[in-house]
Amino acid sequence: MDNRLRTLDLIALILVIIGGVNWLLVGLFSFDVVAAIFGTLTIVSRIVYVIVGIAAVYVAARSPYLAHYRHEERVRGTPPHPAT
Repeated sequence: MDNRLRTLDLIALILVIIGGVNWLLVGLFSFDVVAAIFGTLTIVSRIVYVIVGIAAVYVAARSPYLAHYRHEERVRGTPPHPAT
């Protein structure tokens, strides 16, 4: 079960980063990637926005755990990930 949570954490983080980059492009260039790919406020684009929003809420709720994730790995005795 722990691996499933880590996978879900990673997926949520990736979605939040993609959403953040989309908002960066909207703010800087008035270019919405989701709308460009799926159309402006179509059902599919609205689903994408909802999924990214749910991911953001999930990451916000899990952020205390995610912030201490590497520390907990060290405490349990697993080697730390190499710095990238």
